[in-house]
Amino acid sequence: MYKFLQNLSVLDISSTSNILPALLHRLFTQENKISFSGCMTQMYLYLSFACNEYFLLTAMSYDRYVAICDPLHYIIRMRDKHCAWLISASYCVGFLCSAGHVVQISKLSYCNSHIINHFFCDLIPLLKLSCSDTFNVEILTYVIGTLLTFNSFLLTLISYIYIISTILKIQSTHGRQKAFSTCASHLTCVIILYMTLFCLYVKPTTSYSLDRDKLFSLLYIVLVPLLNPLIYTMKNKVFLIAFNRLRQMIRAFLFPGRRLHI
Repeated sequence: MYKFLQNLSVLDISSTSNILPALLHRLFTQENKISFSGCMTQMYLYLSFACNEYFLLTAMSYDRYVAICDPLHYIIRMRDKHCAWLISASYCVGFLCSAGHVVQISKLSYCNSHIINHFFCDLIPLLKLSCSDTFNVEILTYVIGTLLTFNSFLLTLISYIYIISTILKIQSTHGRQKAFSTCASHLTCVIILYMTLFCLYVKPTTSYSLDRDKLFSLLYIVLVPLLNPLIYTMKNKVFLIAFNRLRQMIRAFLFPGRRLHI
């Protein structure tokens, strides 16, 4: 699980670093220009990191499935080479599936306006801006979304159906709570990520409201990478012990008369 969490942290940092520094630069300098190649690069990285995160969370759901439903064979089925293969496959598929969008969008014509109604180069604002026929790009988006994103969601759902059924078969309440706690953090991250995905992209392009979707995009870029480490660290006993020690040290510094126990 820690190998997966390391890569999840890398993806969260990369996706945030792809957009927020440029956004802050524009807010402070009021320089709102970006080159066409820079726009395509930003969109490609944004879509790639998003796809990578979906597939990585799917691999993590399989890891939780093995840990709960087949714990005696966990060490065998989740060896280092198996984890490396799952992580590598997540990266490869994520970077490859986003390349088609960028190639198609880069061939569109933008003759009416060059002003993007968004704070970064996203897929839907560029489609709205183009004066070309975007039917092929929309079909590609739905096909990739159905074959890859929906399948990753379906695999995650199937994993948790087996996980929940296994947990319900445990006799003791303490055993059920302990088993559920091992996958509660991952399940929370999955729910947050797919909720933002459905709010942003799973709807016809005619019903998109760019002003409303700016808020969802900002929440996805800022809130999801912020919540992921918090969700996982709050379940970590070592982190909780260190956090309690830090809190007691701060309390002792602010209130010197009180005794400190570490």
